[in-house]
Amino acid sequence: MDIIKSIEHEQLKSKIPELRVGNTVKVHVRIKEGNKERIQVFEGIIIKKQGGGLNATFTVRKISYGVGVEKTFLVHSPLVEKVELVRVGKARRAKLYYLRDRVGKSAKTKEQIGARIENREITVKEELVEEPVAEEVVEAPVAEEVATEVVETPAVEEKVEEVKEEAPVAEEKTEETESAE
Repeated sequence: MDIIKSIEHEQLKSKIPELRVGNTVKVHVRIKEGNKERIQVFEGIIIKKQGGGLNATFTVRKISYGVGVEKTFLVHSPLVEKVELVRVGKARRAKLYYLRDRVGKSAKTKEQIGARIENREITVKEELVEEPVAEEVVEAPVAEEVATEVVETPAVEEKVEEVKEEAPVAEEKTEETESAE
């Protein structure tokens, strides 16, 4: 794996919310003001999604006091606490830029009839469970090396000879498997 990709993989969130253009969402954002930290909620319609991987972003638009406000959030940002689905919208386009020109009811998307409001999450990273198996394979050769180093003491020589007799048998098995491949 490339160095940059491995660093990016560490920064990814393990689970991200399922985001669709046209949905109305509440984005809980962590904001720092001096020494204090608080969570601010930004509610609006997702008008676009773009990018992929660590650089994936989504833009949310709302109208505040008659003025349109858009904010772009990184999906994998540690400042985005959670994204909560409020309403499932019906959109037939990938980017809803036409909402910028509209005001009032026409600035909203139609609600999808019969849609359930579920906060689904997509698993991006999976935990590796197979690592302990790899450690067991590494431990076996270390035991043989320790036994061959103990040869200097006369009391343990008999045990070491038994280990040496067993070791060539294991080597012969590996040679047979290599020649079979």
